[in-house]
Amino acid sequence: MTAITDAYFSNLIGRLETLKKEIAEPMALAADAILEAARNDKRVYVFGTGHSHMLAEEVHYRAGGLAFTVPILVGSAMLHEGAVISSVYERTEGLVRPVLERYGMQPGDVIIIASNSGVNAAPIEAADYGREIGAKVIAITSVSYSSAVANGRRRLADIADVVLDNGLPPGDAVIELPGTELKVGPVSTAIGATVLNAVLAEVASELSKEGDAPIYLSANMPGAKAVNEQLVKKYRPRNPHL
Repeated sequence: MTAITDAYFSNLIGRLETLKKEIAEPMALAADAILEAARNDKRVYVFGTGHSHMLAEEVHYRAGGLAFTVPILVGSAMLHEGAVISSVYERTEGLVRPVLERYGMQPGDVIIIASNSGVNAAPIEAADYGREIGAKVIAITSVSYSSAVANGRRRLADIADVVLDNGLPPGDAVIELPGTELKVGPVSTAIGATVLNAVLAEVASELSKEGDAPIYLSANMPGAKAVNEQLVKKYRPRNPHL
């Protein structure tokens, strides 16, 4: 293992160990909000732009994942239709609301919004929309990053009901390349996915104590076809991506 590889692993592991303690309380609050939604047959929407959209896909139709999660996938704000234009899209006001309106979000639902910088128009607009609808808004963001770059702009961390601060520095990358001013090794996706899956695992644990938790099985596991077909039938009416 090279020094850079070792440094990246150590940095990421160290951050996760720290976060496990530092955001234990907001993670518990996030789990409580999702539990309440689940008990009332509500949905948990997940939204992000750029690389943050991967957290929405992370929870969707996921082996070991909860079936009431719904990804909000906006092609123009992702990367596969054009990385450069997606960066413009996420900074342009008024473009996300029409997409959100098609998902049928309801009062009592939860929307989890991932935005490392926490200041772009799209995540701010999504948070505003969630609040207007009466959904609980949970943010996965870097408070340090958004504080450094806000310059008077509103921050996702100031709008959300629950803030899961990933603790990352501005710019995301955490490993300095010797002899340069460059940094590599972004960690927001790895940390965001870990935090999100940890919260959902806590929710699943509580639901399993109350009855059958709606959890997808890997397609290659025994009995998966019947279990997954039943869950898809139940949750497809409010999840356009099933």
